[in-house]
Amino acid sequence: MNSNPTMRAALQTTVGDPDVLQVVDVPRPEPRPNEILVRVHAASLNPTDWKHRANGGFLGEPPFVLGWDLSGVVEAVGVGVARFRPGDEVIGMLSYPFGHGSHAEYVAAPARDFARKPASLDHVQAAALPLVSLTAWQALVENADVQPGQRVLVHAAAGGVGHVAVQIAKALGAYVIGTASGPKHDFLRELGVDEAIDYREVDFSEEVRDVDVVLDTIGRDTSTRSLRTLRSGGIVVSILPIGRPDFYEEADALGVRAVRMLVDSSRADLASITRLVDDGRLRPTIAETFPLEQIADAHRLGETGRTTGKIVVTMD
Repeated sequence: MNSNPTMRAALQTTVGDPDVLQVVDVPRPEPRPNEILVRVHAASLNPTDWKHRANGGFLGEPPFVLGWDLSGVVEAVGVGVARFRPGDEVIGMLSYPFGHGSHAEYVAAPARDFARKPASLDHVQAAALPLVSLTAWQALVENADVQPGQRVLVHAAAGGVGHVAVQIAKALGAYVIGTASGPKHDFLRELGVDEAIDYREVDFSEEVRDVDVVLDTIGRDTSTRSLRTLRSGGIVVSILPIGRPDFYEEADALGVRAVRMLVDSSRADLASITRLVDDGRLRPTIAETFPLEQIADAHRLGETGRTTGKIVVTMD
């Protein structure tokens, strides 16, 4: 290696619109004990990226490099790492929210944040999985404990988290209801959705009943309205950590449960997700790919809220 190696990264020094993202040379990290250095082949974009870009979010004031999930190849390992060796293909989600930085050519992070890349996926497909699949898995399995035969309502079922959540819920044996605009219903049926709801034409809270689990990926009043779709003892899991304060009060009054959550890194959960991929029961859909140099355009597309599946940024 060079004495002072650098890498390309999407750095921002101020918050604002997508044009604040500048692809520049920055110092390349070195792995510390229990860390691996990964050469990033692809990294996905998630709503948390453009929200943090616009207002700093959990990260406060820049400078920072965004991006939480990735697929790549181990370049080097730190002292104490036994699970991986240089040349291994891996996927991972950097610890959320403070482990950001995957929108760059290299990332150094704890080895526990990574799992081996599913052999059936290329790096673009694999990069689309970690954050959304971990979010869906932790919502449906760890928080809601979805059981075979239960009725699960997934909001924005054609989106990043939604389209993965549908597949995970079906793999768990659930009857899945998904909300999306009418033109996306064929896509939902391909995923395995049993019942598609056009949120533009129908008020889901009036039409859907006797649901065991709701996954809210939208926020605003969707969480509280979803409470009315539940049967007694049902649960709404919202992946938006901040929302209306009456969410919990209304849940108590209705005899149902309400949970807000943030995704967390987990090698064990990634391994479970990888098994679903290897079994042919989970596959990400790619909306569009962009080279790192065009990451501002990727943010603009993401902010439209009209994509089906995931946006991925490539480093090659």
